[in-house]
Amino acid sequence: MPDQGYPPVGFYFSLGFSEVKTMADATFQEVSGLSAERETETISEGSQNLYKSSITTVAKYSNLVLKRGLLIEGSALAAWVRNTMGSDLTEPIKPKQVYLKLLNNEGQPLVFWSFENAWPVKWSVSDFNNQDSTIAIETLELSYTKLQQQWV
Repeated sequence: MPDQGYPPVGFYFSLGFSEVKTMADATFQEVSGLSAERETETISEGSQNLYKSSITTVAKYSNLVLKRGLLIEGSALAAWVRNTMGSDLTEPIKPKQVYLKLLNNEGQPLVFWSFENAWPVKWSVSDFNNQDSTIAIETLELSYTKLQQQWV
């Protein structure tokens, strides 16, 4: 439940991956793409031309987008991304479960999201420009098959 009726802040969260235990691997500065929608299909009603009906089909999820400063040291997460993105698909992709927790001001979870069967579909690094004094940002985009949300 939200603290004392106030909406939670969006900057205090934690992220985790199944089989990835290092703290640096789970430290991201931005998480986006938490959305789900139910697709619909329009059908005609028999010989009636007066109206059409919509029926629901499958759930569709946006890709989960994670951003952080570029890690230059080797890591289990980086190896998983590299192996998946560089795969020739002779071996099956090894999906992971991703966990996201929105935290209150004491660091306790308020909301918990689980992204089932996630795998990397895009990896990129921000542009380099000697005229800017910004850090190099790594972006990881994950596709997943199911999203579950739970209030703690």
